[in-house]
Amino acid sequence: MQFRTFTVALVSAAVATGAFYTYRGTQPTSSPIPADQSRSASTSAGQTERRALVVDRGSLYTGTIPGNEPVSKDTDDLGRKVLEMLTPEQTTEKLRKNEESWLVGRGQGVVRYDVVQIPSNDPIEDDHAEKIIEVPQNLAATDSGASASDWMFWGVFDGHSGWVTSAKLRQTLISFVARELNSTYKSALADPATKIPTPESIDKAIKTGFLRLDHEIVHESVAKVQKAQSKVAAANLLAPALSGSCALLSFYDSNSKLLRVACTGDSRAILGRRGPNGKWTATPLSEDQTGGTPSEEERLRKEHPGEPNVVKNGRILGGLEPSRAFGDAYYKWSLKTNQELKKSYFARTQSPLLKTPPYVTAEPIVTTTKVDPTKGDFVVMATDGLWEMLTNEEVVGLVGEWLDAQGGAGRQNAQTQSWLKSWWSSSSSQKALPIEQEGSESGGSGQRAPIRQQQWGVKASINERFVVEDKNCATHLVRNALGGKDQDQLSALLTLPSPFSRRYRDDLTVEVIFFGEGQANGNVTLNQEASASEGEVKAKL
Repeated sequence: MQFRTFTVALVSAAVATGAFYTYRGTQPTSSPIPADQSRSASTSAGQTERRALVVDRGSLYTGTIPGNEPVSKDTDDLGRKVLEMLTPEQTTEKLRKNEESWLVGRGQGVVRYDVVQIPSNDPIEDDHAEKIIEVPQNLAATDSGASASDWMFWGVFDGHSGWVTSAKLRQTLISFVARELNSTYKSALADPATKIPTPESIDKAIKTGFLRLDHEIVHESVAKVQKAQSKVAAANLLAPALSGSCALLSFYDSNSKLLRVACTGDSRAILGRRGPNGKWTATPLSEDQTGGTPSEEERLRKEHPGEPNVVKNGRILGGLEPSRAFGDAYYKWSLKTNQELKKSYFARTQSPLLKTPPYVTAEPIVTTTKVDPTKGDFVVMATDGLWEMLTNEEVVGLVGEWLDAQGGAGRQNAQTQSWLKSWWSSSSSQKALPIEQEGSESGGSGQRAPIRQQQWGVKASINERFVVEDKNCATHLVRNALGGKDQDQLSALLTLPSPFSRRYRDDLTVEVIFFGEGQANGNVTLNQEASASEGEVKAKL
């Protein structure tokens, strides 16, 4: 991507530098005009102005549209797309369109979670799912004579080559994992010597749930297609196999207070925990799994000896970036199956480098973390679109800053105030993010750097970049990832339609889970002040 460099006052909208165009009718000027000259040209006649975005090949320009007439062409005479920029109010509306916030009154260690999605692809290829399962005492042992405990699940699914696989995960992955956990806990209860499953058996159950679902998607679908001998059946059955999706699933057992994070692909989860000095630390709970991850490259080369291109340019066989994923059947089917489906139906030609599949697996890497609800731990889960924009420390520091702002606002309802007590800090007036800067971004951690900051030419310091304007913490993270205080950049990035937007930002799905000692009324209720007002609200239990 190339940027033209000019010295201009107000150009930071998703470009390193750029230039203003004064837009007249359908054709911008053929050469850049300094910002002051552009403004005076359109205001001297007493006309009103609206902001415009000009999309060139590999470059963006912000400018002005005089008068109230709509933009009448999608492209100008030079082949550039001309768009009316979203106003700050429209930008906020778009940011908050899909936000949800839930207050969890189960008294089991989780008090709230926030979620938001911002599409870049059309339709969005990300998806997400949440579920709380009440587990009776005769299945999962409980403390203090409680009659039941909770299993809580949160999942974010980053689709690629389409949205079908991620939608399949939203519908079924939690059920597959819960079924395996149910079987594992029952087996442990039947053994007087154990009663509670071993950590290894719980991890195995989660992995089995992932692998069984992927086997259904990739292999059982082929058997059904071969039996049906129908192109219509093939179109329906093979769709989740032909596209792909990463999966990040968190499983919290309220009895043990253990949080397990299962990661397949390059979505990421991090834990925020406040230290004695009032600052937060960021601890990764997953490792990005791509062809560029040293541990994943080493694994693949061991599994496929004599294939120097098993990882090429950081991608599997030079094509797919995630080294673990659901679907992506071209990297899992045998050469014979690939050829048969190509001949009889509509599958594409497999890679010429394909020799010893499978090259991609859905088996997750599972980490286990002890959560302390009394200290106000929180977890951020997000697809890689967020981590392309912000570091782990920035994300945790932004959540910490948001918590301090909410706790000090004094405008929350009683239920909201109750869960904020364990987070609010008297140091909320500090200007810097309340984050320890050491630890989670060290070399070899498997975490990729936020490449978009370099692409956009972000040079402002942390103190100049970030704002707190949203009641939904996930929306707060996305706002600051896309621009924060830089309203031009924020509006420009959200003005861009698909497919142009994919050059500058990915689909975004973000969840923030807050642990604490909350109310025990048994209800899971929508937090209206931090949720979009439109759309049907789905049940949470």
